[in-house]
Amino acid sequence: MRTALASLGALALLGAGAAWWVTAPDPISAAELSGISGDATRGEILFAAAGCASCHVAPDTPAADAPVLSGGQRFVTQFGTFVAPNISPSPQGVGNWTDADLINAVMRGVSPEGQHYYPAFPWNAYNKADVQDIADLVAYLRTLPPSAAESLPHEIPFPFNIRRSVGGWKLLFEDRDFVVQGDLTPEQTRGRYLVEALGHCGECHTPRNALGGLRRASWLAGAPDPAGDGHNPNITPAGLKWTEAQIVAMLQSGFTPEFDVVGGEMAEVVANTSQLSDEDRRAMAAYLKIVTPVDSPAPKPGTGDSSAEEAG
Repeated sequence: MRTALASLGALALLGAGAAWWVTAPDPISAAELSGISGDATRGEILFAAAGCASCHVAPDTPAADAPVLSGGQRFVTQFGTFVAPNISPSPQGVGNWTDADLINAVMRGVSPEGQHYYPAFPWNAYNKADVQDIADLVAYLRTLPPSAAESLPHEIPFPFNIRRSVGGWKLLFEDRDFVVQGDLTPEQTRGRYLVEALGHCGECHTPRNALGGLRRASWLAGAPDPAGDGHNPNITPAGLKWTEAQIVAMLQSGFTPEFDVVGGEMAEVVANTSQLSDEDRRAMAAYLKIVTPVDSPAPKPGTGDSSAEEAG
């Protein structure tokens, strides 16, 4: 009996050690980042493309040329409430972080202390970005006004508050490959990069499974709002019937072909895409036209769905 119990104990320890090992963070190595330095001027447009201010500016803060990334916005989900942190260049924010710390946070979801970040932070899209682009974005972030606001803790119940479990989530659902593959034109390739990586459009417009992983087979086919406050529309060609020119116009002005204007979170998106070049907006439209058409099921009554034509 003692031998059996000892064997079981050894197996349990071995299993726990293996689980700890496979769920460890996977940062980009120092060698891969060697020699990379950021360009703040170039980083400004990348900052807009990535939509950083949309989440990290404090709630009800007026728009500004130099946003203060003090955090505080709350994002309610089925797993708990996530609170955007202060990422301004202050000691309370990320002012004491190295460039490598910031690049790993953005692209690998790993904190300077070696903890996993929850996928509410869209590192699972940013992981497809070019390292140089993220270095440029980091350089621009360091030029923004500092904030002394303390980052507020997430409100996550057990067992989701176990950070190490995010390592298991990454094993199951992290994907560093683009969804749309094949022989793409340079314009479509650029659009894929803007939509799938920097713009992280799939984070809102793709349905998720019970554990919060993206259902990539239904890429951009529409999804319930995580807060239960409506439905993000289907923007595959099966749901979004606009021409490329109409998509480009909406991304620049927010006006739809029906002489309506986008609202809610999509208005924040347009505030970012309006800062891109005409070429980049055309690239995004060209990409959306080659996404596999997927019919999305009708949302449940009372979810406040908006069609693609209404919400963009």
